[in-house]
This record gives sequence, structure tokens and C-alpha cells, in this order.
Amino acid sequence: PVRKKSRTFYCAEQLEELEKMFQEDHYPDNEKRREIAAVVGVTPQRIMIWFQNRRAKWRKSEKLSVKSSKKYPTSSA
Repeated sequence: PVRKKSRTFYCAEQLEELEKMFQEDHYPDNEKRREIAAVVGVTPQRIMIWFQNRRAKWRKSEKLSVKSSKKYPTSSA
């Protein structure tokens, strides 16, 4: 039977570093993921998953902000 991977929990410092990297680049390449993994202390595979999830969260927030701006248009009249 295939075993599900256990969830990775990140400490505040790791998340701070990951968020900083995300601000620089939403799509890090393989080499960049290896560098981030070395700094953060997890596997490059976990970094790849974290970025996938973070991009999904980012897209969702972008959609919500677009919806809210349509719902409440700002008129300069």
C-alpha cells in the first residue's frame, strides 16, 4: 500500500525566509529550489510543494481582491 507523506510544519523563521523568496520569484527553478531547501532545512520537493500551495493562495487572494473591487467600484465623480 502507498503511504501518504506526513505533513511538514515550518517554524516562523522558515516561513519568513520562504515568504521573502516568494516575493522575489513565484516560480523558482530547480537550482533555486535546492538553494532555498538548504537555507530552510527541508527537501527541494517540499519547497516545490510549498511554492505550489503558496501560488494557489496568492491566486485566490488576487481573485477575491478583483471581485471586491468590482463589487464596490470607486468612482471619481
